[in-house]
Amino acid sequence: MGSSSGLEQARQVFLQGCGLPQAWAGSRQWVILETGFGLGLNFLAAWLAWKHDPKRPGLLHFVAIEAWPVAAADLLRSAAPYAELDPLASGLAAQWHDMLPGAHRLEFEGGRVLLTVHVRDLGRALREPRLRADSVFLDGFDPDRTPAMWQLPTLKAVARHCRRGTALATCAVADPVRRDLVQCGFTLEAVEGAAAKRSGLRALFSPAWEPKGQRPANRVAPAHCVVVGAGLAGAAAAASLARRGWQVTVLDAADAPAAGASSLPAGLLAPNFSADDNLLSRLTRSGIRLTSQQARGMLREGADFRLPGVLEVRDAATPARLHEQGGWVKPAALVRAWLSQPNIQWRGNSKVDRIRVEGGEWQLLDEQGATMATASLVVLAAAHATGALWDAALPLQAVRGQVSWGSHASGSALPLVPVNGNGHLIAHVPLDDGLAWFCGSTFQRGETDLLPRAADHAYNFERLSALLPAAATEISAAFADGSVQAWTGVRCASADRRPLVGELAPGLWVSTAMGSRGLTFAALCGELLAARLHGEPLPLDHNLAQALDVARALA
Repeated sequence: MGSSSGLEQARQVFLQGCGLPQAWAGSRQWVILETGFGLGLNFLAAWLAWKHDPKRPGLLHFVAIEAWPVAAADLLRSAAPYAELDPLASGLAAQWHDMLPGAHRLEFEGGRVLLTVHVRDLGRALREPRLRADSVFLDGFDPDRTPAMWQLPTLKAVARHCRRGTALATCAVADPVRRDLVQCGFTLEAVEGAAAKRSGLRALFSPAWEPKGQRPANRVAPAHCVVVGAGLAGAAAAASLARRGWQVTVLDAADAPAAGASSLPAGLLAPNFSADDNLLSRLTRSGIRLTSQQARGMLREGADFRLPGVLEVRDAATPARLHEQGGWVKPAALVRAWLSQPNIQWRGNSKVDRIRVEGGEWQLLDEQGATMATASLVVLAAAHATGALWDAALPLQAVRGQVSWGSHASGSALPLVPVNGNGHLIAHVPLDDGLAWFCGSTFQRGETDLLPRAADHAYNFERLSALLPAAATEISAAFADGSVQAWTGVRCASADRRPLVGELAPGLWVSTAMGSRGLTFAALCGELLAARLHGEPLPLDHNLAQALDVARALA
């Protein structure tokens, strides 16, 4: 199919074939499943239709399966003939990087259009836990070119992700495809095709039997929610819920947001690297993708964040590796941006002493036993204080960290790109009184003392000297004369150093234990919590989501 007919086909065969945009009018959210992303025109057409529809759903999920993703340049080239697609295609191409095997979440329109791309074989992707698709774009190569994509087992797997009433559209009209769709529970209608495709199919999932294992979708109606904690974890969860229509009250004991471990002046955003691409590596990549997208959408580049890449240096025998999507972010700026989203109210000097449930509503009480707030949904995100708010003990550990930092002149020879390894260096961070560098950090389990320690400065300098000898020499005077400054904070970690996200009791959820990777994990955990709560497509692979589930710590 040539690009000159691609948009016409997307609109006439797929959108109209599924009754869109009329079908989604007034819905809180809508989920489209596509079985072959290709050059992205079906997604761009759906996004454009959503953008121009005054009755659009508050949230549009587009879940695509593509075993062989094209390059970003191909996406742009395919959309080039259509001027109305140009800004959307540019936004898509900007996020289309590192499309390795697995699930990738791309956010647009302030997080209201969510594209989840599963880079893997169609059959394997369809074996992921069931999602509730409202529309299906049955796309991909013609049946004679890729017969496995159109065989009965694959179509049965597609049907497993449909609800009764889900509409399906396809260009494939071969008799075997029609026969197998009917066997899977679809009623069919032939429709006029587009361009080179003379006909298409419109189908409706309406089986005569009750499909096995299908349950009503857990799409909770948004109401009032209270989030306890105004650090990275709490602010990210609040923003994810507010985007879905919740009225969110954020309570925090401090008199300003980001007063705890999230008060770090500037933090490193870099994935964990492992030769075998282990669990932590895949988790951190997923997290950094979301954080970088949201930083670019909400913060001031160069002032609040900069993502020039991060150079990873392990030892003299190992070549340095550039993580192109990494950089530095000011956590407090990100927290404030999340809390400034519509539907969020922040309340400081509001320390929650305990919680209880009564009549299906959660009550949050202060130290005198007075009720501070009530809500149908509560999210605990108060770092290591979270465990004291719930009866069943969570395996949370306080972890003290000290970062060494100082100022330098604009002509400094310190590296422009952050460097990570055994320790790290972030230089050229603009503060109110000039540029600053940051190195560290210590990681001391079970300690909560916030007083700076000379021994920790010495430890940070020793690691910097091994990592970047020339940079250490340039800033050594600050360590020698005592002018080096310290940031200290107490982070919260789990036993396996992975976040804890999930439901503790009906209406009571948790998002905590980010450790020293709050910038990496907070946005991801906020989206995972919201997806679980609402029965949405997950923002990462199912097995990775399980690795973050609080259930593992309660077994």
